[in-house]
Amino acid sequence: MRTKKSETAGGYGFGTFQGVFTPSILTIIGVVMYLRFGWMLGNVGLPTSLLIVTMGSAITLLTGLSIAALATNMRVKGGGAYFILSRSLGLEAGAALGLPLALAQTICVSFYIAGFAEALVQSGLPVVSGWDPRLVGLATLAVLALVATLSADLALKSQYFIMAAIAFSLVAFFLGGAPADLAPPDAAAVPPRLDFWAVFAVFFPAVTGILSGLGMSGDLKDPGRSIPTGTIAAVLVGYAIYMAVPIALRLMVADDAILLTDTMILQKCARWQLPILVGVWAATLSSAIGSFLVAPRVLQALARDRLLPGLFARGFGRADDPRLAAAVCFGLAAACVWLGDINVLAPVLTLFNLSTYGLLNFCAAVEEAMATPSWRPTFRVKPFFSFLGFAGCLTAMFMISPGWTFVALFCEAAIYWLVKRRALRAQWGDMRTGLFAELVRHALPHLANTRYAERNWRPNLLVLLPLPVQDPRLPALAQGISGGHCLVTLASVLPAGFGDADREQEVRGAVLRLAERLGLSASVKLLGARDDWTGLAELVRAYGFGPVVPNTILLGAPVDETEGRFAELMQLIARVRRNALVVGAAGAEPPADGGGCVDIWWRGGGANGGLMLALALLLRRNGYTAARLRVNMIVSGRTHAEAEEELARYLKGVRIDAETRVLEAGGRPFTEIIRAQSADARLSFVGLRAPAADEPAADYGAYFAHLRGALAGVPQPVFVLAGEDIDFRRIFD
Repeated sequence: MRTKKSETAGGYGFGTFQGVFTPSILTIIGVVMYLRFGWMLGNVGLPTSLLIVTMGSAITLLTGLSIAALATNMRVKGGGAYFILSRSLGLEAGAALGLPLALAQTICVSFYIAGFAEALVQSGLPVVSGWDPRLVGLATLAVLALVATLSADLALKSQYFIMAAIAFSLVAFFLGGAPADLAPPDAAAVPPRLDFWAVFAVFFPAVTGILSGLGMSGDLKDPGRSIPTGTIAAVLVGYAIYMAVPIALRLMVADDAILLTDTMILQKCARWQLPILVGVWAATLSSAIGSFLVAPRVLQALARDRLLPGLFARGFGRADDPRLAAAVCFGLAAACVWLGDINVLAPVLTLFNLSTYGLLNFCAAVEEAMATPSWRPTFRVKPFFSFLGFAGCLTAMFMISPGWTFVALFCEAAIYWLVKRRALRAQWGDMRTGLFAELVRHALPHLANTRYAERNWRPNLLVLLPLPVQDPRLPALAQGISGGHCLVTLASVLPAGFGDADREQEVRGAVLRLAERLGLSASVKLLGARDDWTGLAELVRAYGFGPVVPNTILLGAPVDETEGRFAELMQLIARVRRNALVVGAAGAEPPADGGGCVDIWWRGGGANGGLMLALALLLRRNGYTAARLRVNMIVSGRTHAEAEEELARYLKGVRIDAETRVLEAGGRPFTEIIRAQSADARLSFVGLRAPAADEPAADYGAYFAHLRGALAGVPQPVFVLAGEDIDFRRIFD
């Protein structure tokens, strides 16, 4: 449950540098680099260390690219990775990853504070060398929690000074050299070397800082711009530093035994040792602050989606700070600080982060592969790279620890099942329905119980072909719209008493050959009836299987003597809530070069405009890849400039690149304007009004005949009737 205050709070409005890059890079440049790079080098050597750095950074970079695509396709609010996953995979999957994600970020706090305490106690400074690291950690946690809980703005601004301290410590290290007083340790004190994956598990938290920047999504001024830029920049800068440090350290220290036993080796190699101490303290504390800012916000987002008690949804102050959720995170972090050291915490943290990374990559890969009209990110990533990131995360999880990986997956599956049992309804659409439609033969039982949300909408085409099957224009338009991503059925009505199986097979073969020639993936349906119009009506009324029924009927315009029967069919289409695309006499075969212009004639409201816009976008992705899109509006009674500005603002807001033309009626019939302005168009979408409930078929037939006749000069008209019971404009939200 959200309070009124939380509903209206707008967060801090951070920019890219402060809100994303700074928390990300300071979480990356942290405890692992200062305290475990020498240990990593001693265990596996320089070439393998560089390979571990490259592999970990590659997985993070691929995930960063996927995050960039996901973040630029939606309005990212509070919760970071949880928000993206829940809006992409659904409430259940979001919870299954969101709760472990919040726990992982809380463990991150413990991880970094334990590193700080270790570095402080082992610094060699008087007084502090005798302190208990756990007590130091608890005291540090209390101070950081107070700062992060009271003001995220203060916490992030303090990181500018921390960044300066880290930069100076790196300068001190790279200007250093081999210490003159280093002595090899006793052989008994040297631990056995660990293998590749054990070392990788300890290293990987060093490159998981991008979740800190992503977790501040609800407090960013422009998440769609800041998240991609800040995330990718942080990964690349971190990778450059991480490659340079092991190379420099190997040039300074050649003895693996020293590297294995001395966790403060970077300090001893530095030109000045104090900056290294300040740097490691600053890095660990800043990383802890970054994680402590994220974890409560994930819990708050979970609570606002009714997955946790509503108490944790409450926000405080102007920026909606999640102080009650922060208190829970403090308790969990304190328990982890008391119970574990960083070598124990790191592998657990790695598995949590890898599972989150893997699902983010999976979401981006599937969304891009499905190519629904609602998937329009301004940052595009090929599905191959996102799938590669997903495979890399999954492989790394099993190589690190198959047993604990299965435990993690079991826990996530259990959370998914529990949320599913609660039967909570999300107030948003997700990509699951689109995915099941792609795999319809394997997912029909699921589809039968799933609501088809607007964001997953795509046309399921029933193409009514006249016999003999020779004219390619209707199947060509179907191919242009579907592009291999929609269900298409090519249907024809056979004469009554046809009954000849060989002849039926011949017709089916002709239809399939036509589809193959056009590159159209389609099913074929042949129906016997006493006459064509009776058969067409039966196809519209009854064709489909379970939840998979055509939502869009594609047919050609009638000849004059059949306009009455055509009107009856249109009345049926509207009554059963289907969309209709009626292709004019000139047809709609795409140009050979894919160019030309696609016109949309839109009044600015109603369902037809949204459907036409979605169809035009699909055409642009497929058969009309080089075509220009023109959105035309005829105005009367309002100023030209106002309408032009409103239309341009709307198209920019929904991320659609199109020309706009606002035309004044000036007392002329709208058909005259369309005929004049679309004379050069390759294809023009024109809206049809729906038949009235009690309208005689003859009247509707006369209306259509008049409209078609008035637009006789338009080269390739497609008349559009949006009859489906959805709000097509929500595709572009």
